[in-house]
Amino acid sequence: MAQKNQEKGVTGGAPVVTEPDRVRNVVLVGHSGAGKTTLVEALLAASGTISRAGSVTEGTTVCDHDPAAVRQQRSVSLACAPLLHNDVKVNLLDTPGYGDFVGELRAGLRAADAALFVVSAVDGMDAATAALWEECAAVDMPRAVAVSRLDHPRADFDEAVALCQRVFGDNVLPLYLPMLGDDGVSVVGLMGLITRRVFDYSNGLPATVREPDPEHLPAIQEARNELIEGIIAESEDETLMDRYLGGEEIDTEVLITDLEKAVVRGHFYPVVPVCAETGVGLDMLLDGLVAAFPSPLEHELPAVTGVDGSPRPPLTCDPDGPLVAEVVKTTVDRHVGRVSLVRVFSGTLRPDQTVHVSGHGMAERGHPDHDADERVGHIYTPLGATLREVTSCVAGDLCAITKSGSAETGDTISTKEEPLLIAPWEMPEPLLPVAIVAKSRADEDALARNLARLVAGDPTLRLERNAETHQLVLWCMGEAHADVVLDRLRSGGVELETEPVRVALRETLTVGAKGHGRHVKQSGGHGQYAVCDIEVEPLPRGGGFEFVDKVVGGAVPHNYIPSVEKGVRAQMERGLVAGYPVVDLRVTLFDGKAHSVDSSDAAFQTAGALALREAAEKGQPALLEPVDEVTIRVSDSSVGAVMGDLSARRGRVLGTEPDPDAEGRTLVRAEVPATELLRYAVELRSMTAGTGTFRREFARYEPMPAHLAEQVRKENAARA
Repeated sequence: MAQKNQEKGVTGGAPVVTEPDRVRNVVLVGHSGAGKTTLVEALLAASGTISRAGSVTEGTTVCDHDPAAVRQQRSVSLACAPLLHNDVKVNLLDTPGYGDFVGELRAGLRAADAALFVVSAVDGMDAATAALWEECAAVDMPRAVAVSRLDHPRADFDEAVALCQRVFGDNVLPLYLPMLGDDGVSVVGLMGLITRRVFDYSNGLPATVREPDPEHLPAIQEARNELIEGIIAESEDETLMDRYLGGEEIDTEVLITDLEKAVVRGHFYPVVPVCAETGVGLDMLLDGLVAAFPSPLEHELPAVTGVDGSPRPPLTCDPDGPLVAEVVKTTVDRHVGRVSLVRVFSGTLRPDQTVHVSGHGMAERGHPDHDADERVGHIYTPLGATLREVTSCVAGDLCAITKSGSAETGDTISTKEEPLLIAPWEMPEPLLPVAIVAKSRADEDALARNLARLVAGDPTLRLERNAETHQLVLWCMGEAHADVVLDRLRSGGVELETEPVRVALRETLTVGAKGHGRHVKQSGGHGQYAVCDIEVEPLPRGGGFEFVDKVVGGAVPHNYIPSVEKGVRAQMERGLVAGYPVVDLRVTLFDGKAHSVDSSDAAFQTAGALALREAAEKGQPALLEPVDEVTIRVSDSSVGAVMGDLSARRGRVLGTEPDPDAEGRTLVRAEVPATELLRYAVELRSMTAGTGTFRREFARYEPMPAHLAEQVRKENAARA
């Protein structure tokens, strides 16, 4: 819930800037448990933004205010935490580390201009973090590394740096080394490699700066030489390396300037050791974020078009330019309503301004195209759930708006005079289905309202109302994502249950057969009379339905032949053995009888349906199941396990090939029955330590094995 400024330990007013060069947008990424949220809380406290850092388990953190985060004891959503350091506003974007919440991570990356990778000195990193580094490298996003949890007994800074260098590659080098206390275990300070000064935190923040002790000098000099060589290699001054190798002492200011330029270009990646609990390194990290990370003026902006797709000139980060902003994330607060986190790319967003809201391109996920003019009310700087009102938000900055009637995650906000559309960012496809059922009619209405809100704010959530299985299905990223969605629905007052997801099957006949349909009935002096004889033949897969008229001599009057076809089609829709639509069938009407008075359209429809049902008893009906073509992206080491698992799922491997977008990864292509893929999103993640991904596309229907078909029939009968 939105809080007043004084609540949750928030101190002072909201940081306000009027120039883009005084903004830094930094997204924190890393695996679950690396300490991202703890670090953000510590930085907020160190900057004086909050009075003290909180605890996730106690539900007192600024960032993890979501009740679902407290229950799961991990971040489940993106949180924005701005602070002011050296007169620069730093918007820290805290992202969940668990793979199910990749949509929140993508939103954070979209809003940021640089990424801070948080790597635990205790647990290292997971493969997903390594893959994300490559993704950032592909777009030259500036990056730095914070090695966290230095206070843990098993912390090993040197091993953490070595791991980063092995996984992230060259130019990942520390700017500081941890300094141990008298006990030889606890970290009490940092040794600066460029300045050759010691920053002592024995008395807390700010650090006491002094000369290093003699025993520290060899370690400092060795690491410093490596750092300087790395900086000089990226320098734009081509003479610098020769001067350094010639023995010249390079000026500290020159090194710092070249370091900052290399970081902004995305070519050098400094490592800073930090300890959120003791405060070690927090001030050094803040200095680095402000000095070395780019302002929005130095970051390439997304492409824009008109709402009709017509080309537009590239954006510039100009507060006086045309307004173009993007809804990074939308949430719904029970007390405030919709709260939208917005990144302003161009222009200035002001209160009471009438804007145009455009959303295009995600109709398949429950986000239909929409365009609307609406008035912006108040503008806020968000601090977790706390909203602090501000008078404007300039290009490059982040803000929050409330009570927007149409704004959804990914929408574009622009002027009503010249509506524009920002190219959407790539979002993964949700692949874990969860079928939900409201407990009562009243719950159905509440469920519909709450689902609309959740889908509007979460592009990784897809809502499907399956007309064939009559189920309401939520497509989620994984079990943890599903748990959060269900928890939010229940918190909204909805009583619901889950049930097994049913796959929409098809029925067909496997051999030719004849059927006789006779509908003769007397009621209230009015009769119904219709007789028809048909022959059915199976068609090849994908053959659809054919109706052939071979009646001779007027046995079935011409005007009733369409009635027979209509009755056959209706019975095919209802199914013959298990309630699924019938496909791939040719029906030939070759004989029948009519009555001059009692025959009717309805009577021949009924007779046609009866004839098909009789034919089905002799036509050896079979169930057809959908088969999907899947493309699975895994590390080379997981290929064998994945292929063996596909065989166990009745899959057919079509082939493998190296992933053209990532070294050391393989694409496995296969065809797998859809019934075997219901939980594949969860099982693939488990099988590949969270690094495997897949996409699926319907290929065709194929006969289901007899024992499985019989099981389906029994389940349907029991449900009926």
